[in-house]
Amino acid sequence: MSETGKELIFSESIKAGKRVYYFDVKQSRNGDNYITITESKKTNEGTPDNPRVVFEKHKLFLYKEDYEKFVGALNKVISVAQQNAPAADGEVPEQLQADAAKEDAAAQDAVVADQQQAEEPKAEKKSFLDKMKGIF
Repeated sequence: MSETGKELIFSESIKAGKRVYYFDVKQSRNGDNYITITESKKTNEGTPDNPRVVFEKHKLFLYKEDYEKFVGALNKVISVAQQNAPAADGEVPEQLQADAAKEDAAAQDAVVADQQQAEEPKAEKKSFLDKMKGIF
């Protein structure tokens, strides 16, 4: 492990213009895996005579007990964004509510399936990032 006690297990990055998004799986000192999502944005500071490039970073920590809730919420938000359906005062249109209910049921089924696979001795468990790849 590194000096900070946080070992990098896996990393994936997405380049998007002046931004880079990093999805990292790390292991804490107690052995639990968690995810960090980092946005790094390139900005120019200083004067024309003395230009300086700075990278602004914003980091989000996601712990295992929140994975399913996070994926469910992200699916809902992406669904609304893709359909360009404006939500008034936080309301979700009926079709999106039906889609969200189907996604929630599918997520519940996935949790049950993951639990059943975990009980099987040689079952391969899907990582959170593998699940995320299907979303994008």
